[in-house]
Amino acid sequence: MGDLSRFGQWCYFLVYMLLLLKIEGASIPITIVETAKARGAVCLDGSPPAYHYDKGYGTGANNWIVHMEGGGWCDDLESCSQRKDTYKGSSLKMEKTMGFSGILGGKQSANPDFYNWNRIKIKYCDGSSFTGDVEVVDAKTNLHFRGERIWQAVIDDLLAKGMRNAQNAILSGCSAGGLAAILHCDKFRSLLPASARVKCVSDAGFFIHGKDVAGGRHIENFFGSVVRLHGSAKSLPASCTAKMRPELCFFPQYVAQTMRTPLFLINSAYDSWQIKNVLAPSAVDKKGSWKSCKLDLKKCSAAQLQTVQDFRTQFIGALSGGVTNKPANGYFINSCYAHCQSGSLATWLADKSPVVSNTKIGKAVGDWFYDRATFQKIDCPYPCNPTCVKIDSDS
Repeated sequence: MGDLSRFGQWCYFLVYMLLLLKIEGASIPITIVETAKARGAVCLDGSPPAYHYDKGYGTGANNWIVHMEGGGWCDDLESCSQRKDTYKGSSLKMEKTMGFSGILGGKQSANPDFYNWNRIKIKYCDGSSFTGDVEVVDAKTNLHFRGERIWQAVIDDLLAKGMRNAQNAILSGCSAGGLAAILHCDKFRSLLPASARVKCVSDAGFFIHGKDVAGGRHIENFFGSVVRLHGSAKSLPASCTAKMRPELCFFPQYVAQTMRTPLFLINSAYDSWQIKNVLAPSAVDKKGSWKSCKLDLKKCSAAQLQTVQDFRTQFIGALSGGVTNKPANGYFINSCYAHCQSGSLATWLADKSPVVSNTKIGKAVGDWFYDRATFQKIDCPYPCNPTCVKIDSDS
């Protein structure tokens, strides 16, 4: 009996741990969309796309949040070939399970507004913020540029699983995925019931058409190469491309001007990726004089810090054309030297999460989504905010 009793206790403990893992979202399996291959919706290496899905329940059974993974871009055959043999270019290299946290978290106390929704993370394996659509496959590299097809194939799969009946829905993403959330926002809205509340959330995805330290626009050249290589022009919002060059419609400040769906922007005015790659990219800072400053703003010279503050001014100016001038939008613009703040409990809704106007990101987004309160706040200049937590991640 003793052995049976211990066995029973062990089984109870095992079930408890499995339930705990479920609650914390620590072991969410991957879904490979095999049927996508028939429509040419494939990763850079030709493998089918994938996503992780935690099914909603209770009051969240008909609510959906679709979050797009980040991870930069590739703008030529060499950089795309390098990605092709990693999880950023092949579903064969992706992890089979993953945990969710932050805006995707499954614990009520840590994510009270969205914890029991259908929560999805779309894996990023195309290098174009889900915009590419080139029919011809490069013969030498076997590279497939099909990001737009991936997005549509995954969304179709989710619609078939019940999202077509959504009552509430959010399209979100971080970094390159945050940009994708803006680029696909109105399209996402159009695929869901007119009666549904549908909004978009972009985290660290508002990449500005900014000037670099040499006075040029290195980022425009880079984004232009991405758009041309991946054939993105036809996938970008037509309301933007009808007015300006396609590569400019890869910049949120121009797309947001004609967006119809409400957007919430989570961003630092001192986004660490943008300081490193828009303001002071290595290709421009060839002598490396910005290297220490880019690693830690406390190490910037007085002149460099003034340039950083000027970048903040550029960033805030870029918001005025399509974000801050629309009452339905929300924004949480803090002064942390950070990149991506919605995917981690530490920056979403934890005790020590950063705040603006005494409000944490998770509460600001939830109040805005459910129309409990507007939230449109821009933090004071660096280094004014003592609650900032340095999060320097591209995913």
